[in-house]
Parts: sequence; structure tokens; C-alpha cells
Amino acid sequence: YRVSADPDRADPASARPLLRIEQPAANHNGGLLLFGPDGYLYIGTGDGGSAGDPLDAGQRLDTLLGKLLRIDVDSGQPYAIPPDNPFINRAGALPEIWAYGLRNPWRFAFDPVSSMLFIADVGQNAWEEVNAVPANAAGLNYGWRLMEGEQCYRPSNCDPSGLVLPVAVYGHDSATGGCSITGGEVYRGARQPALAGVYFYADFCTGNLWALWPDAGAWRHALVARLNIQTTSFGVDEAGEIYLLDRAGGVYRLVASPR
Repeated sequence: YRVSADPDRADPASARPLLRIEQPAANHNGGLLLFGPDGYLYIGTGDGGSAGDPLDAGQRLDTLLGKLLRIDVDSGQPYAIPPDNPFINRAGALPEIWAYGLRNPWRFAFDPVSSMLFIADVGQNAWEEVNAVPANAAGLNYGWRLMEGEQCYRPSNCDPSGLVLPVAVYGHDSATGGCSITGGEVYRGARQPALAGVYFYADFCTGNLWALWPDAGAWRHALVARLNIQTTSFGVDEAGEIYLLDRAGGVYRLVASPR
């Protein structure tokens, strides 16, 4: 990579394609790129779009769609496969795959303190979900399209054995529901110590803001605010403060209510 003559601008001529994933439809493209605590690049991909995962991409290991991928961009040409990726030696499986069974993981986040990975997966018609697993847990199957949230999707009598079930869900038909989850971040800032360790996420359609936190070996979640914005993404600054991005424009910092 090169720096342009202007130190404040990247050099567009330095761009080098690393990975190309063909998208059969315009929706469910995932898109988040994030370096993990191990220094590898994680890539969230949607199941290819349409509805109901007609390609069964989520459960197939011969496609990069519906997955969480993990690659080493500091080695190889154009990249290398980390030697501990779970499917590196399995016939018919793509070695980039770290986890599978995802519909449209928007977004995922690593907590540097608890070493947990949080994945928010957008649902089909009924349920939005959050998964929380140790960051080093490889080869996990999050269930789509067998499961939507905690419920069977296809077939109707699916067997959840061996699948990772979400730690939190909310429905589309409830007063506190919504239609499309936007995964957030774990608060690790210093300004608001009462929020330490809480994972925040939102619903794009309703503006609902949710909190998820561990409690005596279990997970609790609660609706904590109704915001007049459509949250498309979250971010964290170098001090650990959390920000929300509004589709209509604007960046908002998360601040706890005095109550």
C-alpha cells in the first residue's frame, strides 16, 4: 500500500483486490470488515439475497455466502489462510470460512475485555437475533436456514442439535419488536462506568435501542430507548465511547440517562 503525495489522502492507484464474492441478488450482502484480536481480517457475508436462502448458502461449505470469513492479509498473494481456520483441510469446503449458518450478519463486534464475539443476524419474517460466543470458537454453525432465531424455519421440525442458538431475540410482531437488527458494540469507555460490559444494538425500522449483558452465567437483554433515527451502523472511538450512525445523516454519541 502507498501513501499519496497529500498525506491526508489515500492513493487510489494503490488499491489491490484481495477477494471477490459474486452476489446473486441485491440484498443480504453483509459487508462488515473487521480485524480481530488475533490480527486476522474477518468478513461478514450475507446468504446471497432473495428470500428464504434459495441457494441454501448458509449451510453449504462450498460457498463464501452466509458466512463469517477469516483471512490473513499480511501474508500470501493476495492473502493467506490462517493455519487454524476450521475447514482448511476438509474436502469440498472453502478454507476462508470461520463460521457459517448466517443470513445477513449486520454487524459483528469483538469485546477486547471479555474476548467475546457478538454477531447480530438479520431475520427473515419473524425473528431478529444476537449471538455471543468466545472469539476463538471456530467452525460454529449459527443455524440459518434451518433456524430463524430460536425457531425452526426449514424444515418445520428441524433438529437444533449442534447449532449455536442466539442469546437474545426479538420478534417482528411485538410491541417492542422491529424488522431489521443493526448489531452494535460493547461499551468499554471511561465516561459512563455503569455501562461497562454492556453490548448495545438497535433495530433499523423502529429506532429501538437494546442492551445485552451477562448476569450470573446467563444473558439478559432489555429495550432501553426508542430513538427517532434509523441506525445503520455503530462505531467506537479510541476512548471506548459508542456512536450510532443515522441513515438520514448524523452521528450520535451514546449517553446514559441520568435516571
